[in-house]
Amino acid sequence: DIASLVSINEFSEKQLFEILSKDYFLFIDAKNTYHKICKEKSIPAKDLKNVIIFDKNIDEVDNNLPLKEDKEYSIKISMVGDVLIHDSLYNDAWNDKEQRYDFSKYLPYIKNKLNESDVAYYNQETILGGSDIGLSSYPSFNSPQEVGDAMIDAGFNLVSLATNQTFDRGERAVLSSREYWNNQDKVLAIGSYSSDDEKRQLESTIIEKNNIKYAFLNYTYGTNGNVIPYGKNYLVNLIDKEKISQDIENIRNKVDLLIVAMHWGVEYTHTPTDSQRELAKFLADKDVDIVIGTHPHVIQPVEFIGNTLVFYSLGNFISAQKSEMCYNYKCFIGLLSSVVVTKNADSGKIRIDNVMNELIYTYHNNYKDFMVLPMSDSNIGNYLDNYQSVYNN
Repeated sequence: DIASLVSINEFSEKQLFEILSKDYFLFIDAKNTYHKICKEKSIPAKDLKNVIIFDKNIDEVDNNLPLKEDKEYSIKISMVGDVLIHDSLYNDAWNDKEQRYDFSKYLPYIKNKLNESDVAYYNQETILGGSDIGLSSYPSFNSPQEVGDAMIDAGFNLVSLATNQTFDRGERAVLSSREYWNNQDKVLAIGSYSSDDEKRQLESTIIEKNNIKYAFLNYTYGTNGNVIPYGKNYLVNLIDKEKISQDIENIRNKVDLLIVAMHWGVEYTHTPTDSQRELAKFLADKDVDIVIGTHPHVIQPVEFIGNTLVFYSLGNFISAQKSEMCYNYKCFIGLLSSVVVTKNADSGKIRIDNVMNELIYTYHNNYKDFMVLPMSDSNIGNYLDNYQSVYNN
């Protein structure tokens, strides 16, 4: 009887000697050749790959036994929340000497954290209509396109565009934003389009990384009362169960992993609404793998619904909010979440594990000199003296 099949790399030196003290064992060399070995014989360490431990009374071994090893592929996905660009942010980012906006100076700590991520997501809360049509802040936003440049440089390559701010400056800003994103290589930006054809094309995009195929969809609850022109619903994806069902049906069986970003919920509350929970269950029933929630500007719970992982709200990534609701730093604390998605090559099934949620902090000095960094970073004390109490709260 076979007691176990193990990799040599999984054992300490002491454990390995215990294995080698068995009366008989079978070892597999680097060429997957099987050898029956008695404890009196020695094995060069360089040849050790796997060991099958047999009952000590076994007499014969078939050296032609097939080797069964499950082949798996994995990707790491990182996620952050809302990029909400107020005027104090873009004014601080202006480099007068170079006559350009530089938001990358806020992100070196985050860039370092994303080095090992295959997919890195964020929510572009405010429209990147660009400077040519005039920048603006709350309550009707339009942001510099250099924001996108900085986020891409930091390592982000998956972006949601459907938010309640998408139509703040109308169709012109949406089309300018879409033109910008269409010119970015290796970045998938979803949720707002310039035509129905473009919407169909981008929402059918399948990206393959490490033999794992994934797709991305994105919707918002509304547009702050700004009316989308008749016949131009492609400008921003609104939450509509019938439409979402059709979009999922069009792509679900073509990919291993389906991610859906939902702009939903109530601002400044840490508790998901009944509507959020109902929509999360709806998406889980549709076999969505990961649901990413944005809009509340504060952190909300993370949970599995069956096999579907739901982040109800990642909070803000970077902002300069001054709302009285942003007490106790809660609008300046967000999540940097990550997961590992693993695919079994034989079955084609995936699993989601290694779910990590790390707090990140947006520092500012009277709404200048912004910096975003993980609270685990050794430099956090230089930016937030009472970080331990803030973390505990």
